[in-house]
Amino acid sequence: MIIGVPKEIKLQEHRIGLTPDSVQVLTKKNHKVLVQSNGGFEAGFTNEDYKNAGAQIIDNAEEIFKKSELIVKVKEPQMSEVKMIRENQIIYTYLHLAAAKELTEGLIKSKSICIAYETVTDDNGRLPLLAPMSAVAGRMSIQAGAHSLEKNQKGRGLLLGGAPGVEPANVVILGGGVVGENAAIIATGMKSKVYVVDKSKDRLKQLHELFGDKIIAAESDKIDLKKLVSECDLLIGGVLIPGAEAPKLVSKEMIKSMKRGSVVVDVAIDQGGCIETSKPTTHADPTYTVDDVVHYCVANMPGGVPRTSTMALNKATLPLLIKIADQGYKKTLLSDKNFLAGLNIFKGKITCKGVAEAFKIKYFPPEDVITA
Repeated sequence: MIIGVPKEIKLQEHRIGLTPDSVQVLTKKNHKVLVQSNGGFEAGFTNEDYKNAGAQIIDNAEEIFKKSELIVKVKEPQMSEVKMIRENQIIYTYLHLAAAKELTEGLIKSKSICIAYETVTDDNGRLPLLAPMSAVAGRMSIQAGAHSLEKNQKGRGLLLGGAPGVEPANVVILGGGVVGENAAIIATGMKSKVYVVDKSKDRLKQLHELFGDKIIAAESDKIDLKKLVSECDLLIGGVLIPGAEAPKLVSKEMIKSMKRGSVVVDVAIDQGGCIETSKPTTHADPTYTVDDVVHYCVANMPGGVPRTSTMALNKATLPLLIKIADQGYKKTLLSDKNFLAGLNIFKGKITCKGVAEAFKIKYFPPEDVITA
């Protein structure tokens, strides 16, 4: 199979779809890999690294899209890339379609086969291809929040861990999944007072076993969320519904009740955000304020640490890519219901319920359209 790896063009996105090591695995299996020139440079991978791994270096994205049967990316195709996608071409990347109507319409029109990392599942209902970037984003959320709390960033002027004789900051983490757990790792490491809110009693029990008395685990339906939000210094939004738009858990009124200079980091912004006042920002211009509350809502947080992120992502995405390249998409997807869950769009039809419901578009069961 001919596999194309274009350079990411989303603003301040420095990751790349494949590492040289991943390319070498594919070329040794006699697959042809086309990599855009300097596509991995910002992640620390040179053209020479890719050549040594067996890749062919291509000067421009247009040629890669034209020649490749399968495109491997990190972030969702930008509209200039959507115009280059061909009918029956396989697109393998993060898509986050439930919060992107124009992109969804463009991909439907392209009649391509779109497999989204973030909706592939495992036997336990987890999201193994989303997990590594959720882990990175969760850890980065506390770093970003700590920086945003500094006075020169319009924050409260607080140090998360306090100081001898000075109380630490209050951190509230909404969602106890991969983002929440990793945020808690860094927040507790910085000696903050940490609340983790989740609706699952079992998940909170797991987190309590993991962190002990370093966190306060709270069931969402048994706490006064408005009070908790109003008293916190740093609020982390880490709630996700696979394939669907994130639920709005924090209202404008709740944000208005927060202390001047407190900080919100909405990690769920890729899926629309779980805080009503959130809107996507970039690494170049990451924050804005609403009612004197600093909002950090960068939609590709792991892009800020591209080398770590690219290597972590490839460990998760490469096995499925190898199967698609070796067996073709039909056999790969139909042989495993977890892989099949990753199919979001198939030749003009929506095959992900969450996306179909977000835009009130007809849903087609993926196994039906593949075998039709």
